[in-house]
Amino acid sequence: MGYIEDLRKIVGTRPLILVGACVGALDNQGRLLLQKRPNGMWGLPGGLLELGESAEEAARREVFEETGVEIGQLELAGVFSGKQYFVELPNGDQFYPITIAYKSKDIKNANIKIDGHETLDAGFFDIGNLPEKTSPLVASIINKFG
Repeated sequence: MGYIEDLRKIVGTRPLILVGACVGALDNQGRLLLQKRPNGMWGLPGGLLELGESAEEAARREVFEETGVEIGQLELAGVFSGKQYFVELPNGDQFYPITIAYKSKDIKNANIKIDGHETLDAGFFDIGNLPEKTSPLVASIINKFG
């Protein structure tokens, strides 16, 4: 069991501040890797840090776990936090994420493999033609790419 699950046993569904990392991975055509989550929204692959894990380690791990894509070098794109990113999960768990977003053009392996649980679909998309149901965080991060 992971850190968050252990913490939830103690605090229940009350709001928490949780730190996560995500990656805006761009292929050699400049297309952005997105994943479709079970809620139907498309977003950047990423997730919450585990104890003892660096943000960079979490970012690479999450991209690989959720899409099968392996990422190398990371460049900080920005840190996103605030009430506009508040999340309430279907089970009632609430949290305010602090998301450390990275950009990477260093894709070591682009063979997409989805798990069917955290990720229902994944693919590379032109930044000017993203899926309709794309997370607002994606637009915030793309604006930081520069």
